This record gives sequence, C-alpha cells and structure tokens, in this order.
Amino acid sequence: MPMTGAGTLLEAALTRENLQAAWKRVKANKGAAGVDGLDIEQTRRLLQTTWLQIRQELLSGKYRPQPVRRVTIPKPDGSQRELGIPTVRDRLIQQALLQVLQPLIDPTFSDHSHGFRPGRRAHDAVKAARAYVQSGKRVVVDVDLAKFFDRVNHDILMERLGRRIADTAVLRLIRAYLDAGIMDGGVKVKRDRGTPQGGPLSPLLANVLLDEVDKALEARGDSFARYADDCNVYVSSTKAGERVMGWLRKLYGRLKLQINEAKSAVSSALGRKFLGYELWMAKAGEVKCAVAQEALGDFKRRMRQLTGRSNGRSMAQTVQGLTPYLLGWKGYFALAQTPKVWRVLDEWLRHRLRALQLKQWRRGTTMYRELLALGATPRVARQVAANSRRWWRNSAKALNTAVTISWFDRLGLPRLS
Repeated sequence: MPMTGAGTLLEAALTRENLQAAWKRVKANKGAAGVDGLDIEQTRRLLQTTWLQIRQELLSGKYRPQPVRRVTIPKPDGSQRELGIPTVRDRLIQQALLQVLQPLIDPTFSDHSHGFRPGRRAHDAVKAARAYVQSGKRVVVDVDLAKFFDRVNHDILMERLGRRIADTAVLRLIRAYLDAGIMDGGVKVKRDRGTPQGGPLSPLLANVLLDEVDKALEARGDSFARYADDCNVYVSSTKAGERVMGWLRKLYGRLKLQINEAKSAVSSALGRKFLGYELWMAKAGEVKCAVAQEALGDFKRRMRQLTGRSNGRSMAQTVQGLTPYLLGWKGYFALAQTPKVWRVLDEWLRHRLRALQLKQWRRGTTMYRELLALGATPRVARQVAANSRRWWRNSAKALNTAVTISWFDRLGLPRLS
C-alpha cells in the first residue's frame, strides 16, 4: 500500500529544518562539482538568492534537474566504475528527499538486506554468511549483477516505487532525476535506464528494486545475505544451488537485470570471496573469517601507490598520508580471524618504509650519520651504509635494530596486528 498522500512528502522534504540537515550532510560528504562547475561554497552563495524560485519550481512540478557529470574511476581488476556526479544543488535536493523517504521505505525492506541502510553495514552480511555456513550450508550461490546501476529500468523502478509511496510530486521529481541524462565530453546523453552511482538517492532506489528478489527468497525460506547488488544464497548441496541459480536468473530477468556469469557461481562457500572476506574452517570445525586474497593484493597495491619512492615527502609526511587508509582498512576487516596475516602485513609495510627511508637518505655517509643518531651501533651503521644502493635487501635484519617498531610507533604509524 502506498504510504502517503500527494504533495505531503515533498513539502516535508522542503522544510527549513530538513534542508538544513541535508545541507550539513552534503557539505560533510564534500565531493566534486557537477556539470555547472560550482563547488559547495559557490553553490551556497548562489542558493541564497535563487532558492525561493527553485523551491517554487519544485512544488509546482516545473523543476528540471541538470544532467549528471560522467566520471570513471579504476577498479582493482583493471576495469572502470562509472559514476554520475549531480550538481551540488541537486545533491542537496536528493538528500532532502532521502531523509523523508528512507524512514518510510527502509523498514519495509528484507532483514537479509544490509547495504546502504541505517544501522546496517557489510559486517552484518559477513556475519550472517558465516552463521549459515556454520549451520552446515556449505554451498553458496554467489550472484553478481552485471553493471547493475547502469541497467536499472526506469519504468520498472518507478512502478515498484509507486507501490510504496503515493506522493505524485515526489514520484514526478524522482522520475525527472532518472531522466536527467548524463553529460559525457560536453554532450548530453539521454537514458531510459540506469541510476548512476554518485547521487544520494541511488542506493535507496536500488534497494527498492532488489527488495522484490529478497522477498521471493524469503518466501521460499532461503538463507541469504545481500549487500547492494552482491547476493549470496547458502544451500546444502550443489544440486540445490544450481536450482536456485536458475530460479534467480528468471527473477532478475523479470526486472530486466542480468547476472554476470563470469563473476557468479555455485561453489563451496569456503574460500569464496564475499565483500572482501572469505570463510575458512578452523581445526575445531568453527567457521572463521579471513581477508580474501584479492583484497590483500589490493591493499599492497594501494600501499605501493601511497609510498612512491620519489614523492619528495618526509617519512613523517608519508606515515601521515598512510594513516587514514590503514585505519579504515583495519576497521573494515576487523572480523578477520587470522592474526598471522596481520603480522605479516605489518612486517611487509615496515620493510617497505625502511627501504623508502634509505632511499631518502640516498648516500652511505648520510645513512651512517642518521643511523648513529637513531642509536645504531657503529658496526650496524657501517654495514647498512656499505650497501647503500640495495634498498630492499638492505632494509631488513640489521637495519631493524635502529629503525625499530617503536620508531614507527612514535611517527604514528598504525599497527594492523
């Protein structure tokens, strides 16, 4: 049943209090300018003189969003992820809409859905997966949707959204956002499908569409966890998994979505990547979490990027630049139950930073002087200085007695273990 009458939701979204809260969120999220080239501060100044007119256009149904600016960012596998960046003004309006729609719509979603929802996060999906496998469901139906955000059918999405809300003004405005198109190389491209990632409303709209599949799985009593367009269903046999996969192809097909066959599979749940994690079986039969090998590779690639040896920064500046990523990575993978892996990563990173420090000192005479200042013995200082050009091989063993773990601690380098 639709949840409200025409007009009331849009009016609630445009109240002063709601708009102020939306602006704080947009400002906190920062983000790039849209097709109008205006950043957050420039938009704030412009809205001081134009907002009353924009508000009237919104209420009368005459407002037309600007196209989103197309940008691509590289993914770890070498492919590109497409983002659509709305103008700051449109991000504000979308955020204001989200703040009134989410409290109404989110409670109707499946409890098995964990992505882009208040009070839920990826850890919840991983914990659910671990519990299913621990219960004996050792086969996973791992479904990855091909270019999901680019293939959302506007008509189907709006029909599903219309089942949940009856505010015609809000529905009309959301349709205008879907139809706004995308600006690519100065040319506006119209689209009849897709809700590009980058706008505040896109995650909620994605959940509206995918909730239909969630509810169908619930009705069958299946054990599953979904995070955005990643859905894992846990079953007791490969044969059962193949049946579920075939059924899911039909369900997604009705929504005009396509399963990425190259990334989807029916396989053992142990060792299969899900949200950067993989599950493994401990000796006592307990199912535990680990960082997936692909995620470990991504970590090392990112560390190499952030510790480029010709970046002209001091070691203290390098550590300062590493810290946000390290803390975020450690927090995301806090469920991992593999302390040895954390220790190995710590040792690898310190080894890399010691090599970087030698590179910065450059000359053997400088190395000798700096190592003595750090408390190294003359023998160790001479040994390291004598091999001044062998950065990597020279940055372990003897050097560790001077460039110690405590030295990195004093610089503020977070430990993973």
